[in-house]
Amino acid sequence: MSSISIRAAEPEDRSLIASIVDDAFEGPDEAKLVQHLYNNGDVVLELVAELDGAIAGHILFSRLHIEGETRFEAVALAPLSVASDHQGKGVGAALIKAAHQQLVLMGETLSVVLGDPGYYGRFGYTNEWASGFASPYQGEYLQALAFGDAPSTGTLIYSRAFEAL
Repeated sequence: MSSISIRAAEPEDRSLIASIVDDAFEGPDEAKLVQHLYNNGDVVLELVAELDGAIAGHILFSRLHIEGETRFEAVALAPLSVASDHQGKGVGAALIKAAHQQLVLMGETLSVVLGDPGYYGRFGYTNEWASGFASPYQGEYLQALAFGDAPSTGTLIYSRAFEAL
């Protein structure tokens, strides 16, 4: 079995990242989101997974604000992409686990994702935590994971790049 290595995304990876995101989502919208987040300086953490020396996956976390009694900084996981010919090999799981470890070391305390509860639930994300947030994405697919003290109510304010989706 091939080993998966995780590293920070580099500027020279941009075109390969776009190709993987396009492939994983079968269209350009998420790749455009990644580029807008990158161009706007909203990226908090961006990692790639290499399998057999080639980039096989990508994960990005952008800044998310929660407006409530106070303003709280969190992160939004979007997108997670694995090249179609490498799906089912643990690439996505390796990216999420490595990213969560780095986010904790960076002092982040809350991550929000819009995705399949069956998949993201394996990593601790729950709709129960996110159900108190006001968001245009509110519903069963909106999930959150707290790494520390974090609010469970308030209005989620995503980067402006999400408005184009």
